[in-house]
Amino acid sequence: LNQTVSRRVAALRFLLSYLAFTWFVVVEATQNHCKSLAQTPSDSCNSDFDAISTSTTHLLMLRSLARMPRLLSQLEAQRIDEELFSDYGFSLDQLMELAGLSVAVAVTKEYPVETHRNILVCAGPGNNGGDGLVAARHLKLFGYNPTVFYPKRPAKQPFQGLTTQCTKMGIPFIDAVSSTQDITSHGDVVLDAIFGFSFKGDVRAPFDSLLALLNASAVPIVAVDIPSGWDVEEGNVSGKGLQADMLVSLTAPKKCATHFAGRFHYLGGRFVPAALEAKYQLQLPPYPGTECVVLLAK
Repeated sequence: LNQTVSRRVAALRFLLSYLAFTWFVVVEATQNHCKSLAQTPSDSCNSDFDAISTSTTHLLMLRSLARMPRLLSQLEAQRIDEELFSDYGFSLDQLMELAGLSVAVAVTKEYPVETHRNILVCAGPGNNGGDGLVAARHLKLFGYNPTVFYPKRPAKQPFQGLTTQCTKMGIPFIDAVSSTQDITSHGDVVLDAIFGFSFKGDVRAPFDSLLALLNASAVPIVAVDIPSGWDVEEGNVSGKGLQADMLVSLTAPKKCATHFAGRFHYLGGRFVPAALEAKYQLQLPPYPGTECVVLLAK
């Protein structure tokens, strides 16, 4: 058995070395091509470097695909949040900032600004909505054009502050989404920040009609932590929940992630203390370099 493990480790090391060497060769070839055309890195070769870097990042992420985190129940997710606040000194707005940044970065990985500049952020009344407002702010700074639909706004902090930040940064808020045309006119991508892991029961107005419109639209949906309308553990049991193209799990994936059938599943929120990870046996994968998100296997 030990010999078999050793052979597999050696094979993996060889594969990673080969990928690194291939990346080096391609970059060298591209640089030489740019020099031969007397171009600067800011010209058309820049797009070549971006494509190479993106592909290489995805290849190197394959190491993380082998280690899926342990899936959390709703109660476990709530307890972890409570301990982050009470035992580790995190504040609500701090966790929202880290989560929202992770979501925004994940969006950039699969929906580049050149082809998906317009983002419709649908924000709910709870913490998931706060994550969406933070993501909208970062997406604006990343060069996207976010628009926010925020029909039920809590009259308290940090939500009022997050709304003010978005407004001051020129992010528009719309009053209604009443048709699929409203969705496509504002978004090449929809960011679903409506309901999080605390959601229970039936979806009520105005969000019930919104979920139906989002599912009827052809615009890809990015779900923040939980696709809205899903049971946190059982998935889309009502059949009315959102069908997301991307899921960005925060802290650790929830049990409903086993039912996720979209193309991309990212883990975000690189803030879990090692002792807390060990206590709940989260088995989190390593994040590549300084990344705050990591691509997970289905």
